[in-house]
Order: sequence, then structure tokens, then C-alpha cells
Amino acid sequence: MFVLRLAGVLALLMVGGSLILYLLSGNPRYRHWAWVFTRVGLVTLLVFMALLLIERVLAPIF
Repeated sequence: MFVLRLAGVLALLMVGGSLILYLLSGNPRYRHWAWVFTRVGLVTLLVFMALLLIERVLAPIF
């Protein structure tokens, strides 16, 4: 769970930083990076949640 929290905090910092840079400079490149970081964060969250679900389902078997 620590890794998931760390990934979430890093994703929030990267998205927030990119959006702040976009607001300050007006360069659309930073908005694009914010969208990329958001997608990567969501995929990471889904992978970890899937692993936790698989662990819950398969743990009683073994």
C-alpha cells in the first residue's frame, strides 16, 4: 500500500506542477504532459487494484 500511496502523491505532484506551468506560461505542451501523467497514474492504480483483487480471490485456494 505504501507504493500505491507514493505513486499517487507523485502523480498528483506531476499533474499539479504541469498544470501550474501551463497556467503560468500558456504553453500547451504542459497541458499535454498533465494529461499523460493522469493516464499513467490511473493505469497504475488499476493495475495495483487488480493485483489486490487477484490476491483476495486466490488466497483462500492456496
